[in-house]
Amino acid sequence: MTALIALVRKDLILFLGDRRALLLNLVMPIVLGAFFGYLFGGSGVTENAKIQIAVVSQDDSATSQKIVAGLKADTALTVLEMPLAEAQDQVLKGKLNAAVVIPAGFGEAAGAALFGGKTKPEIAVYYDPSQSAVLAMVKGMLTQHVMQNVSAEMFSGAGGQKLMDDNIAALETEVANNPRSAELQDFLKSVRTFQGRNAAAKASGVDKADGGRAAGLSTPFVTTDKAMNAGPKYNGYAHAFAGMAVQFILFMGIDAGIGVLTAQRLGLWNRLLASPITIHTVLAARATSSALIALGLLLFIFTVAAMFFQVQVAGSILGFLGVAVCFALVTATFGLLIAAFGKTPEAARGMATFATLIMVMLGGAWVPSFMFPQWLQSLTKAVPTRWAVDGLDAMTWRGLPLDAAWAPMLAQLGFAALFGALALWKFGRTGGSSKA
Repeated sequence: MTALIALVRKDLILFLGDRRALLLNLVMPIVLGAFFGYLFGGSGVTENAKIQIAVVSQDDSATSQKIVAGLKADTALTVLEMPLAEAQDQVLKGKLNAAVVIPAGFGEAAGAALFGGKTKPEIAVYYDPSQSAVLAMVKGMLTQHVMQNVSAEMFSGAGGQKLMDDNIAALETEVANNPRSAELQDFLKSVRTFQGRNAAAKASGVDKADGGRAAGLSTPFVTTDKAMNAGPKYNGYAHAFAGMAVQFILFMGIDAGIGVLTAQRLGLWNRLLASPITIHTVLAARATSSALIALGLLLFIFTVAAMFFQVQVAGSILGFLGVAVCFALVTATFGLLIAAFGKTPEAARGMATFATLIMVMLGGAWVPSFMFPQWLQSLTKAVPTRWAVDGLDAMTWRGLPLDAAWAPMLAQLGFAALFGALALWKFGRTGGSSKA
């Protein structure tokens, strides 16, 4: 036991003495966690980013002017009016999310298509293909404003009255031969009567109580957005710090494994094994020191996150510590695995870094795993980082109880046991001798 404690103490002193590695493992996850957390919405107190679009109105009708005004008033949009060529250039360069082009004669053509079954006018929407999700949102908001203002013009505007008169007159010749034309004519006459009453009310000032605004068709419902989490308000920093902590602590595990390979190359490993210390004691000491360092780094990172970014362990404290300890064991055994199967420090570092980046990416450390396709979400359950990030999320911003930590803890313990068993098997075959 004395030898084990001495070896662990030696590893801790060496790690804390390497200022460059200490700075990398402490500062970089905090800096990147703060950056990604800000992108994911921060602590919820910042204003949501608006969709930036250009509007090119080639139609001077009152309907088109109202559509443009409605888009500008939409709180989810930042609208700039500019010529078509400039709008296309801005979208092409990625400076704007999309550009909406309202063609000449749109107001009249849209009104005719609403009741008369005429050809529907086209609104061109130019969008950045790297932000295809934005297209659906812009089209949805555009539909709302177009429908409301076109229908308002048809029911209450001067253009709508003229269109109704023209359509009613045009149907006179078709009524005798087509019963459906008579039905449409009766409907349009009813609309025309409604228009006349609106015009009379406006002239007499009766409608001043509601500001004199023409009412059009609008979305017949509103939504109430309710974020589902058992803890406090969602904090994007919590997920970002979890992801960056997992990534850089695994890098520390790589360094621990490379340290063993370097010691083997220099002959220090064989000298250590020549002393009255078993290979199992040496490996246990390396795993223990790596686990303690990993746990210390994780707790320090989340302490900074709590102090400066309002990240809270809103779930179970025991669950959080359990997930942290299990991930520390995964990191420790991952380092042993690298040391056991690595041939040289240089080759092992390259392959281990590549494997770590893949695990981090699939584990949802960079972007939340729910953004992956469903088949990939299922596949990532075979990656230890997915369970680590999910477990930390559950205990922080999701605010879930201890029960939600058991699955991530058991999964990580399973990976730690697998990595440790493979490392012991490999070291047992080679007797712990140098591979260099």
